[in-house]
Order: sequence, then C-alpha cells, then structure tokens
Amino acid sequence: MKLVKTLILAGGLALAGTSWAAGEPLFINVTSAPDLHRTEMALTFASNVLKKQHPVTVFLNDMAVKTATKAAAGSATGKLLADVLQAGGTVIVCPMCMKHYGVAEADLIAGAKLGNPDLTQAALFAPNGRSLSW
Repeated sequence: MKLVKTLILAGGLALAGTSWAAGEPLFINVTSAPDLHRTEMALTFASNVLKKQHPVTVFLNDMAVKTATKAAAGSATGKLLADVLQAGGTVIVCPMCMKHYGVAEADLIAGAKLGNPDLTQAALFAPNGRSLSW
C-alpha cells in the first residue's frame, strides 16, 4: 500500500511540472482597493509569473482602478504595478469603474491601457490561458 501511494504521488508530481507550458498566458483580475494586502499579493504574483516567461495581463476593476493612477504611483501597490509594467506585463483598467470612482484617463500612469471589449476579451480568452482573481 505504501508503494502504491508513493507511485501515485510521484506520478502526480511529474505531471504537475508539465501542466502549464512556458509562455502560456495568465489573466489576473484585481478588484481590491489600492492599499489592500490582496492587491499586493496579486501584483507580486504577476511579477513572479513574468519572471517565468509567461505573458501576464492585470485587469484592474472596481476600486483597484485607483492603483493605476499617478496619485498612487508612490504607494506600495503603485510601485508593484510599475514593476509589472517594467517586466513586460500588460495592465488594463476598466473604464466603467474609472468613471464610477472619478478617475480620468489623464490620471493613469504611463503604460496602463484603457480597457475595451476587444482588448480585455483577447487577454481573458487567450489560447491556453489561465485566470486568477483577487
């Protein structure tokens, strides 16, 4: 019985390493406010995935749109977002949420893209892509 368990575990570990091929994209949905730990977790995760050569799109919606503003650039989350952009990540900001929270396009940091259905859906439904939400 111990041998069977060991073989099953070994097989699972062998498959786990091949389940996500290099270069497959990740879409990260972030709804948290810019000062919350969850946003820091999402952006740190995005940076780490970029280091593994996976394309990453971060979609900021609800209160998270504030993270992409020039006013938040000096905050911990603003710096993490800049790291994602510098590493080649894509940042899309929800325009409806921007309007709701009074964020203008001119308020966005360089590199942040104003979302639209084509841009957002292309990233969300990319072939072999994965998605996470914070």
